[in-house]
Amino acid sequence: MIILILGALVFAFAVYSSKTQPQWRTQFNSVKIVGLVIMAFGIAASFFVQIEAGEVGVQTMFGKIKKDILTSGLNIINPIVEVKRFDTKTQNYTMSGVHDEGDKGGDDAIRVLSSDGLEVIIDLTVLFRIVPGDAPKIYNEIGTDYMNKIVRPVTRTKIRDNAVYYDAISLYSTKRDEFQAKISKSIEDNFKSRGMVLEQLLVRNITLPASVKTTIESKINAEQEAQKMQFVLQKEKQEAERKRVEAQGIADYQRIISSELNDKLLTYEQIKAYRDLSVSTNSKVIIMGKGANVLVGDK
Repeated sequence: MIILILGALVFAFAVYSSKTQPQWRTQFNSVKIVGLVIMAFGIAASFFVQIEAGEVGVQTMFGKIKKDILTSGLNIINPIVEVKRFDTKTQNYTMSGVHDEGDKGGDDAIRVLSSDGLEVIIDLTVLFRIVPGDAPKIYNEIGTDYMNKIVRPVTRTKIRDNAVYYDAISLYSTKRDEFQAKISKSIEDNFKSRGMVLEQLLVRNITLPASVKTTIESKINAEQEAQKMQFVLQKEKQEAERKRVEAQGIADYQRIISSELNDKLLTYEQIKAYRDLSVSTNSKVIIMGKGANVLVGDK
């Protein structure tokens, strides 16, 4: 359409100039031809429209939306229709308390009240996409600003509606996954009825009031200390058991030796000692005798 308008302007300029400046009529005749060529090219181009990958085109003519969509690639269309492109790839919308991290500047975190009346701050990212075949429906019922008209308000409302069933500590710890699954289900149903698909809901951060956070940290520290003490006690018990077994073994050894100790055993042990001494490299004198008085000496 722009090319067609441009060609018409060039042609009109050439016609007007040729009348006001007859001496340049020949040159303006050439400009007329250029204008006509541009117009012809514009008319031909108006029959075609290119839709990029990951997009669909919605056609409108005199305010009426056609149900048939244009898919990616080159499409032949009525030159008088207007085509609105819709992104069908995965899109995300982030609401965060960190400045410039979310889609809106400043603090855009979701503040909710838990079942115990405490304010909990939630940072969230919504991953979704448009159903290609429902793009005409979205354009007709919502328009192109579905982020601010549907995604943002529906998500914030569903989170607030579900948060009231959980206390602050449960949202922060034990019930976090359950809470995320519950709000995902409610948002998914709402999106589906409007031609969108919820791919994933990411609870990025849950911030508790300072007093509750301090209580949780104290509880965690106490549990860690208790676990550490339990480990120490278990280790001491194992050491005590080891010493008991060792003492029992020594006692059993001494009892066996005492019960079996006699002259023959002593003589046997004495012979073993003489044998070990005889293989020594030192010179020695061994005097063997009967009884307890035995003299052994080195030389």
